[in-house]
Amino acid sequence: MSHVPHELAEEFPDATDKLHDLKMSNAHFAKLADEYHEVNREIHRIETGIEGTSDTRETDLRKQRMRLKDEISAMLSKA
Repeated sequence: MSHVPHELAEEFPDATDKLHDLKMSNAHFAKLADEYHEVNREIHRIETGIEGTSDTRETDLRKQRMRLKDEISAMLSKA
């Protein structure tokens, strides 16, 4: 697969160690990170034309990715 933009390590380049540590020690954080990656990859497949969808579905996925990113960001700032 080609490069997938918006990976968590790219979104939080100064927090890669925290990302890893939280994934290993916090089950809720690991679940959020997994869900973020799943949604992000689905958006990437849509953007590259591999997968088709409606505009509404794409918008909903983008909103979901933003909510997950916000929650991840809040957890990173508290760590």
